[in-house]
Amino acid sequence: MRLLFAFFRLVRWPNLFFIGLTQSLFYFFVQKRALQGIPGISFGEVYPLGPRLFGLLCLSSVLIAAAGYIINDYFDLDIDRVNRPERLVVDKIIKRRWTIVWHWILSGLGILLGGYVSWKLRNPVIGLANLGCVILLWFYSTTFKRKLLIGNLIISVLTAWVILVLYVSEFRFVIIRGSVLQMIQARLFKFTILYGGFAFIISLVREVVKDIEDLGGDFRFGCRTMPVVWGVNTSKVFAATWLVVLIGSLTVVQVYILQYGWWMIVAYSVLLLILPLAGILRKLYRAQSKEDYHQISSLIKAVMLAGILSMVLIEFV
Repeated sequence: MRLLFAFFRLVRWPNLFFIGLTQSLFYFFVQKRALQGIPGISFGEVYPLGPRLFGLLCLSSVLIAAAGYIINDYFDLDIDRVNRPERLVVDKIIKRRWTIVWHWILSGLGILLGGYVSWKLRNPVIGLANLGCVILLWFYSTTFKRKLLIGNLIISVLTAWVILVLYVSEFRFVIIRGSVLQMIQARLFKFTILYGGFAFIISLVREVVKDIEDLGGDFRFGCRTMPVVWGVNTSKVFAATWLVVLIGSLTVVQVYILQYGWWMIVAYSVLLLILPLAGILRKLYRAQSKEDYHQISSLIKAVMLAGILSMVLIEFV
């Protein structure tokens, strides 16, 4: 039982739950909602990704992410002994050779499932993208994580890809009934960019905050992360700038959707997204200790969850 619990800690099961929840809510509440108001068009007529293939695609994303967390801990063992000694799993509970075996098993299953979905949909982008994600996660763990900004951008792009992959895989690139397809595409594209952009920016901010939190171990082992190269204050300004961009963008979106009378979404966004982000910005300005940055990272994660759950409200507008 101890080994099982350690394995779930190793693969970051709450983050895997986030991935599954994000894709499920986007599929059932956003993509299907995009078809409402268009008479004579069914979901399956435009989107070939049925529930079964969606489940396989979602599982593929979860497996590849789990493999990424494993390989990250495998190569970060020495750094984690300094930054997070109390949370060590690799070599303390699960031997290193088994972690690398589990990485390849989960990566292989994720690639196979993605390839199967790609083949069924006759859409090669999905299979190639999943393979690319595995490769990116490997080089992120071995090289890019220790480079200035590159690793942060990779994780942010992969976080946004959790949503973007559904847009790419669901959309059938054919003309259906003249301009109707363009109407559907435009409607869905707006939601995809909105949630994908939100995921990218807030993930980028969290990655920088985590780098500040992990400054001690990263500096000791020669990592060239932003806090190591530019210093803590400059890194805080970088993260704060993107927080301001995110707050401003969300505010503009609320002003835009007010014309449709979507008061429920506006109230939700203001109370659970914009105001908490403003609070995080204030805490970031005052943060001094490692515990402060850990708390900020947890708060950002809570806002990410609130952003994910906002998809449910689309059903009621």
